[in-house]
Amino acid sequence: MYSTQMDAAKQGLVTKEMQLVAAKEFMPVETLRQLVAAGEVVIPANKNHTSLSPEGVGKNCRTKINVNLGVSKDHNNYEEELTKVRSAISMKAEAIMDLSCFGKTGDFRRQLVKMSTAMIGTVPMYDAVGMLDKDLKDITVDEFFAVVEQHAQDGVDFMTIHCGMNQKTAARIKKNPRLTNVVSRGGSLLFAWMEMNKKENPFYEYYDRLLDICAQYDVTLSLGDACRPGCTHDATDAAQIEELITLGELTKRAWSRNVQVMIEGPGHMVLNEIAANMKLEKRLCHNAPFYVLGPLVTDIAPGYDHITSAIGGAIAASCGADFLCYVTPAEHLRLPDVNDVKEGIIATRIAAHAADLVKGIPHAQEWDDAMSKARVDVNFPEMIKLAIDPVKAQAYYDSSKPECEGTCTMCGKMCPARNMKRILAGEDITLQD
Repeated sequence: MYSTQMDAAKQGLVTKEMQLVAAKEFMPVETLRQLVAAGEVVIPANKNHTSLSPEGVGKNCRTKINVNLGVSKDHNNYEEELTKVRSAISMKAEAIMDLSCFGKTGDFRRQLVKMSTAMIGTVPMYDAVGMLDKDLKDITVDEFFAVVEQHAQDGVDFMTIHCGMNQKTAARIKKNPRLTNVVSRGGSLLFAWMEMNKKENPFYEYYDRLLDICAQYDVTLSLGDACRPGCTHDATDAAQIEELITLGELTKRAWSRNVQVMIEGPGHMVLNEIAANMKLEKRLCHNAPFYVLGPLVTDIAPGYDHITSAIGGAIAASCGADFLCYVTPAEHLRLPDVNDVKEGIIATRIAAHAADLVKGIPHAQEWDDAMSKARVDVNFPEMIKLAIDPVKAQAYYDSSKPECEGTCTMCGKMCPARNMKRILAGEDITLQD
């Protein structure tokens, strides 16, 4: 018997989840087992998530993407969130995080787990105030852990918990003022709780208690980056590195209990700092899978942050990040709507695939080559079929019909692909009507 995927892997056992992931990744199952045993790949798969189609996150695996959704006090339409869920699954997102932070969210979370083939993540800290119906200051340690256990029982595959925001890290923030302070919602709530109660972070102080819950349900622990930079000015500062060192120590403690771990990372960061940050995380956190938000490479593009994030995400993943959290055009402005979610997914999938080309992930280049062949053949139906968003590609093509069949309205009869194909076949071309 085994308690977690890591426990099975260390025992030399191959689980059904490992078999499915190995097939998806075109990887020998024994290679995957060894990577899971070493903590370099995680398979988030809560024992209670029976509808899950498992995925591997980490070394030699496709770059995965996560979609954030969930209600807030100002926008709490659960039907709209379910529409987002269905869209995310149809668009092949591998993970969905329910970040609901208002009201009694348990019913929605359980419905999400029941319907989703994608892995499900949560941040229990967001849910604590609503679930417990108490002010933040008055929540007890036992109540915090009760919320975590409820999420685990509900079938959540991975949880973001900011265990590295301890008193030492908090002191570092105070001594080294930042332009944007702490922008992590969960991290800021824990910081506030610690300050108001003059106590240590309960998830750091009682970390073994957290590991007990994770091991019981095989919840992958996503060690949250409370000190991720919220602007390019704050990137790679003392607080961020202080927390990262702590997360590396907590990773080894989790592995000793056979709990799977991912590390969360920045944030906002200028282009030339990204590669170094990826190497630093892998070194300090012992090659644990790295899960990044962006990074957003500039702070001046509200309304277009899916683009600033995709730029950073492509660089980050090509330099070692394993899991990209999407960012939508609504970032920093509002709760995203259904169309924002789609735009964020597409931008992040493009970034992930661009990185997979660099990583040499099996069949990534073949997809690009197939598109190139369709283009040289001037085969528009095949081009549209191969597009990352076939619906949008078809709509664009249909919206402006060319006079010359087999071309588009950009070049018409001057289409280089069409003309080269004919000339090389020994045919003449005519450009005049």
